[in-house]
Amino acid sequence: MVPILELMNATLFRGRTRVLDGLTFTIHQGEHTAILGPNGAGKTSLIRMLTLDDRPRASDDGVPALRLFGREHWDVGELRTHLGVVTGDLDATFGLSTSGGRVSGLDTAVSGFFGSHGVFSHHEVTAVMRDQAREALARVEAPHLAVKPLNEMSTGERRRVLIARALVTRPDALVLDEPTTGLDLVARHRFMETVRRLMREGTTLILITHHVEEIVPETKRVVLLRDGQVSYDGTPEDALTPVHLSQTFGANLTVERAGDYYHVRVTGT
Repeated sequence: MVPILELMNATLFRGRTRVLDGLTFTIHQGEHTAILGPNGAGKTSLIRMLTLDDRPRASDDGVPALRLFGREHWDVGELRTHLGVVTGDLDATFGLSTSGGRVSGLDTAVSGFFGSHGVFSHHEVTAVMRDQAREALARVEAPHLAVKPLNEMSTGERRRVLIARALVTRPDALVLDEPTTGLDLVARHRFMETVRRLMREGTTLILITHHVEEIVPETKRVVLLRDGQVSYDGTPEDALTPVHLSQTFGANLTVERAGDYYHVRVTGT
């Protein structure tokens, strides 16, 4: 089975600034992975590579710097059927062009087939698409949001619907960027329990975050990023230690484990 993601000395520039510097790691199907790092570590740049918005610099030896599902070249629409992505930018801007955000939950999910911010007159929506959209809403425990306008939803409801949008094509893997931002304690717990269920059902999760508390027990691997480079790559038990996290975040941190979850406390800078 081909890997979901292969990075081989992937380097990315924004202008003259090197934002990713020689990233090398592979994520296999079923290998739920958290990519953890402080602001400015390169997490957003990595997501932009995965969505093909940015391309890494070509290597001198001809080895592809980035391969997704074994391929270097993709049509973005085709890639969407394999890799679902929910980013903070998507959450902040979705629906702004559709009558002030009054797109329904069902149409939001259906729009995942087209990569659009809503369903428009030129889209040919089939009954099968709507059925798959309802199925995706059910998978994230949000069938009741099918008729609710997006701009009337809570942050947690909106986040569930956007994940349903990413799931309508039944992708092999799901990338979530800072998924619990803006959620209160109870909403965050409920949301992450839904994510855990998706993982157990067979959708490989790639979680991009700077919150150790978001790393759920099903996570098999943690990649720590700092200044565009991998500072550590290993199992949660090996990666989430005071030494590795302090080096990654540039502060003195202590780590506590409560059951299957990790919690971090800053003890000095």
